[in-house]
Amino acid sequence: MAPLDLTRRTLMQTGVAAAATALLPMGLRPAQALQIGDSVLTTVSDGNLVLPLDFSYPDVPRDELVALLEANGQPTDSLMPDCNVPILKSGDRLIMFDVGSGANFMPTAGRLLDNMADAGFDPADITDVVFTHGHPDHLWGLVDDFDEIVFPNASFYMGRAEWEFWRDPGTVDAMPEARKTFAVGAQNRLAYLEDMINLFEPGAEVLPGVEAVDTAGHTPGHMSFMLHGGSEPVLIAGDAILHFAVSFAHPGWPSGSDQDPEMGIKTRMKLLDRLAADKAALTAYHLPTPGEGRVERDGTAYRFVAES
Repeated sequence: MAPLDLTRRTLMQTGVAAAATALLPMGLRPAQALQIGDSVLTTVSDGNLVLPLDFSYPDVPRDELVALLEANGQPTDSLMPDCNVPILKSGDRLIMFDVGSGANFMPTAGRLLDNMADAGFDPADITDVVFTHGHPDHLWGLVDDFDEIVFPNASFYMGRAEWEFWRDPGTVDAMPEARKTFAVGAQNRLAYLEDMINLFEPGAEVLPGVEAVDTAGHTPGHMSFMLHGGSEPVLIAGDAILHFAVSFAHPGWPSGSDQDPEMGIKTRMKLLDRLAADKAALTAYHLPTPGEGRVERDGTAYRFVAES
């Protein structure tokens, strides 16, 4: 992974979108943006998830988990992670990373299209969609209720290992019962992309200035992406880093949402170590909206410092 420098943060809302978002509390604004050289990365909210603690962290000390959540002002009966969809305006390209959950996964999510409109984005203007992985909250927004692809003019990209995992007919049978719908939903939606998907390997320049970084563990082919724009690259971590308190204070705790918890731990600790050492910019899907900030060391652990 190349060294990162903390980016300069700028608000880019204009016109009606600016007027609308300025009236909302920070956590409710549908979009935030930062400058990366000549490009602009905008985070658009898809809402949030509601996840039982026993699903998210089934194998950690419950009293320590509850105490950590309380100390950070969070509910202790469930997790409610935000969902942040990054959109990169780079030259004549408008690149989206993941597509949100759509209307049929969870009632608190699926807000992407409304918030895109509020931020001045038209789905028809998206030129490229790059997937971090195939979980419902990142993929199921691909198709609308009329079985039409929501981003009709986009080219689509996914890591080869991730594509092959979800497209494998044996994946459904191999998944635990509680996650079989994840696999069925992924296979149904990826079928729409069968003849148009662009597959890539770790380290590839997927699009100009967009470098694929292998962060397997959350899923077998999970990818993060380094955005290069002059001297100020930014890491889009996807779900390699999951929770703004737990993932940083206890990076060695296994996550119930990771397909391979041990590999997820190794990936997470490697990322956090490098991000802290480089004082790097970070954006991740489930960090507090807009999901952008940096990593600092905190004794033997870390802390997430959100961009103000």
